[in-house]
Amino acid sequence: MNRLTHLLGIELPIVLGPFGGLSSIALTAAVSDGGGLGSFGLYGYAPARIAETVAALRAATPRPVAVNLWMPRGDEITPHDIDLEPYADAARSLFEAAGASVPAAPESFVPPVDAQIDAVLEARPDVLSVVFGVPDAALLSRARERGIAVIGTATSVAEARALDEAGVDAIVATGSEAGGHRVSFLCEPSDSLVGTFALVPQVVDAVSAPVIAAGGIADRRGVAAAFALGAEGVQVGTAFLRTRQSAATPGHRAAIAGAADTDTRLTRAMSGRLARGIPNRAMRELEAGRIAPFPAQNWLTGVFRAAATAAGDADLVSLWAGQSAGLSRLDDAREVLDELRAGLPV
Repeated sequence: MNRLTHLLGIELPIVLGPFGGLSSIALTAAVSDGGGLGSFGLYGYAPARIAETVAALRAATPRPVAVNLWMPRGDEITPHDIDLEPYADAARSLFEAAGASVPAAPESFVPPVDAQIDAVLEARPDVLSVVFGVPDAALLSRARERGIAVIGTATSVAEARALDEAGVDAIVATGSEAGGHRVSFLCEPSDSLVGTFALVPQVVDAVSAPVIAAGGIADRRGVAAAFALGAEGVQVGTAFLRTRQSAATPGHRAAIAGAADTDTRLTRAMSGRLARGIPNRAMRELEAGRIAPFPAQNWLTGVFRAAATAAGDADLVSLWAGQSAGLSRLDDAREVLDELRAGLPV
């Protein structure tokens, strides 16, 4: 037991990384049932779907669970700000390959974050984690009134300090090795690519809140290293994404299983924001063309990615993975949890 486990009401200071569209009830529940903190990403979810998801999580496990929201950075565009046609033309071959039609512009790319926050608070998960920003005082107050702990996410010491000064309950220090989106908010993500080994101890020294290390942690050795650096918990994504309980397609899981240390790279191709994944046809062709700003690009590619997911075509989806993909050798979430547990301090 430490400050983090006491705060979150969990047995193991191990947190499942929130995956957005790759989250699953089964994986979240498996990690929570095993004593860690299961997390579920709510990117793009409308309020009604948020309520349904938290209810499903409650039905799946009696243990604490976390949900994750993206805070607005202020650089998001709306359908009224952009002509989607040239960007759709750049991706037309991918739509054709997926058997999907190029869609007309929507009324909005994502639901309003205020409505998402209201829905989360109404649903009362045990934990709300946020990325891409600092939760304001009103959100923190409303969460605490409902017994909801709030975790912020930092890619630099400055971001960690901002979160600590705001009063979040814990801070994820996520190194540049991590898979998925680089969640920087004070500087451009490309200017905040600090590795986990360098970032975690500097964040620990700079803040008072418990620090959760993320990025490149996939087995007991990574856990032991994180605690040696002063972390009080770890957040693990790719190793769990590799398991059969995740919502990743079989092709995505196979790509993780076969990845080497240099087989991931950072790209804006899939969403318009910098993220780490395994290159495939979609990434390469989009990088060679025009990439729309976020969230237009994410919405646009999401149409053919959904069709490709249904068809099991791993060459047309986002193959998010971190640099530890080559260490992700287990296909059952409980086995991953047991491996990670073996690295915890005695």
